[in-house]
Amino acid sequence: MSERTTGDTLRVAVAGVNGRMGHVARAAVSAAPDLTFAGGFARHENAEEHIYTDLAHLLRVERPDVLVDFTLHPFSVNVAMECVSHTVRPVIGVSGWSSEDIASLDAAARTHDIGAMHVPNFALGAVLMMRFAEQAARFFPTAEIIELHHDGKLDAPSGTSRATAARIDAVTHRMPPIHSVRLRGLVAHQEVLFGGDGEVLTIRHDSLSRDSFAAGIVMAIHRVMHLHGVEIGLDAALERSLA
Repeated sequence: MSERTTGDTLRVAVAGVNGRMGHVARAAVSAAPDLTFAGGFARHENAEEHIYTDLAHLLRVERPDVLVDFTLHPFSVNVAMECVSHTVRPVIGVSGWSSEDIASLDAAARTHDIGAMHVPNFALGAVLMMRFAEQAARFFPTAEIIELHHDGKLDAPSGTSRATAARIDAVTHRMPPIHSVRLRGLVAHQEVLFGGDGEVLTIRHDSLSRDSFAAGIVMAIHRVMHLHGVEIGLDAALERSLA
C-alpha cells in the first residue's frame, strides 16, 4: 500500500490497525489527499510498515496529530488517555464506553486543550438515521429498535442502537427496547420502528460493506482538530461539511 509523506498533511495513526476496521481506516487515510498514515498500533510489530506494539513509543516516534482507535473496550479508554497525555487527538470508534469514561476523557482533553471524538457509527447514512429517528419519535407513542450485525461482533446491543435509544429517550422520556441479532453474512444494519394508530414508520440503514465507514472516518479526523473536549457522533461534522 503506497502512503503519502508530504509535510503539509495531518498525520494520522490507527490503533487496532490490523483489524477489519483498522484496515478500512488505514485505507481511508492513505486515499485522502490531505492525510498521511503515521503508523499503527497492533499486537504484532512490523517496523517496515511502522506498526508498533508500544503505543507510547508510537506516539513519541511518529508524532501523529490524530489517532483513530478501533481496539476494544475497556482497553480503548487507556488508548485514548495515552493519546491525550501526548497531545494527540483521539477519534474513538469503539463501543462500550460509559458516560463516566466519556466524562474522564473530556476532562483530560480540556486539561490538555485538545479535542476528542467518540463516534458510535461512521456511516453517514447511520448518522442521518439517528437524526431522523429523533425527529420521528415526537410523533409516535411507541418505538423499538432492531440492530443486526455479523456474528463476530462481541458487544450487544451495539453502540449505534444505544445512541439511537438515548436520542429517542431524550425527546420522549421513553427508552425504547433494543433487540440484537448476530448472524453470519450481515455487516451492520439497524431498523427503528415507530408505531401509531393504524400506521407504522420504519427507518432502516444498511452498511453493505465496511467501505461505508471510510468517509465518516475522514470527516471525524478533520473535525477533531477544531474541538476542545469530547464531541459525540458526527452530527456537527456533517453540518460543517454542508456549510
